[in-house]
Amino acid sequence: MTVTRKETFEAVPGPTELRNPRTTGIDALGTLEVLHLLNDEDGRVPAAVRAVLPALARAVDLAVERVRAGGRVHYFGAGTSGRLAVLDAAELLPTFNAPPGLVVAHHAGGAEALVRAVEEVEDSEALGAREAAAVGPSDLALGITASGRTPYVAGALAAARRTGAATVLVTSDPASALAPLADVLVAPDTGPEAVAGSTRLKAGTAQKLLLNGFSTALMVRLGRTWSNLMVDVVPTNAKLRRRVVRILGEATGADEQACLEALDACGGELKTALVHMLTGAPPAACRDALAAAGGVAADAVTRLQAAGHPLPDATHRR
Repeated sequence: MTVTRKETFEAVPGPTELRNPRTTGIDALGTLEVLHLLNDEDGRVPAAVRAVLPALARAVDLAVERVRAGGRVHYFGAGTSGRLAVLDAAELLPTFNAPPGLVVAHHAGGAEALVRAVEEVEDSEALGAREAAAVGPSDLALGITASGRTPYVAGALAAARRTGAATVLVTSDPASALAPLADVLVAPDTGPEAVAGSTRLKAGTAQKLLLNGFSTALMVRLGRTWSNLMVDVVPTNAKLRRRVVRILGEATGADEQACLEALDACGGELKTALVHMLTGAPPAACRDALAAAGGVAADAVTRLQAAGHPLPDATHRR
């Protein structure tokens, strides 16, 4: 077999693929000792993530700017990274009622690769570029790769850049060769894995924290919470229907019966019911105010106050 220069370069191990000197004896340990060792390594992740929060904040601000201008957010990843991206995007609908397509996850190999490895898809820059055809000039593309070298992600970010989209790279290699493709580099130094190269461990944990932080901060900045309450939650089951009533009570200080009556008057729309209860404005006026405020409940309340609907002090529970 002939090894190309490119393959030789890519074979040089990055930080996530090096052997960890703290875990070389892991296979000789008892079960509890193995778990302690893994937990010790996991304990290094939060500090690594905290160190890159300023970069993550820049990525969030870029995304907020793009979404407010009518753009979307696209995740691109392969393997564990891609699966975490799919999970993060999928959970934004039930949690924040994010519009379908606002945050889109592209996983190398598609749905089939979510449950089993698909040969060579992550090695295709061309595949990444093809899937990035969905990215427009007002969008943001976020590539996620633990190793910092995945060709699929490289192809996607390069193609997104050519359209004028903003680009972000999330990786556990601070010296990633893909960094020049990103407007913002978010690179926590998680170091060698407990099992060499198994980036489902520390690197994956860091990616989960970063994606959670990115998407949650994005939703908060877009007004999809009131205080720390999920006022855009979709009540798709009994648990969430109970939660909607509880959230409304927490936000307004009203009892359960008053919350149920407000929800009924507002067609089950939690955020509309919240603004209705806080201002006394008719549901239709509350919907209009929310639409004019871009869905931000606090801004809608302010608009209705200015229109002569005072905010009752007794129910303002921010």
